[in-house]
Amino acid sequence: MPTLEPFKSFKKPSKKEREQAQASVEAFTNAIDMLEDDYPAVEIAETKEPIRIPLHALRMLSDILKATAQGNPVSIVPIATEVTTQKAAEILGCSRPFLVSLLEEGKIPFTKVGKHRRVMFEHVVSYKDKMKKEQKQHLIDIMRADEKDGLYDS
Repeated sequence: MPTLEPFKSFKKPSKKEREQAQASVEAFTNAIDMLEDDYPAVEIAETKEPIRIPLHALRMLSDILKATAQGNPVSIVPIATEVTTQKAAEILGCSRPFLVSLLEEGKIPFTKVGKHRRVMFEHVVSYKDKMKKEQKQHLIDIMRADEKDGLYDS
């Protein structure tokens, strides 16, 4: 089973890594956009050996380069990975007891292994995305109400 260690210690890209990613991301993305084969052969200049890589994986690499160029740490976790309630709470930025209440209310699906709950990583991320969208909509609603009440008038 894949490890989720990257969640414990995010490492931001160094200045040199950011610069190199920035220098190559546009050319890399343009090259990928021109590919027609779903499994193109990629050659690493130092080894001169062609390697067939799924186009989907190359697009993911493009996203990784973009994030690296922006100075964001990157972690890859298989979507089908199950996480503990503690890890899920860390991903959501809440306490474990609060997460357990979300699980028991049916807001996030889970399974039980013995007496331990396990949550699919994709369900945690999906819930987090849903909450962010709802928060954004609440802020928009508050701003509209304030504008209607004339709070932004000078």
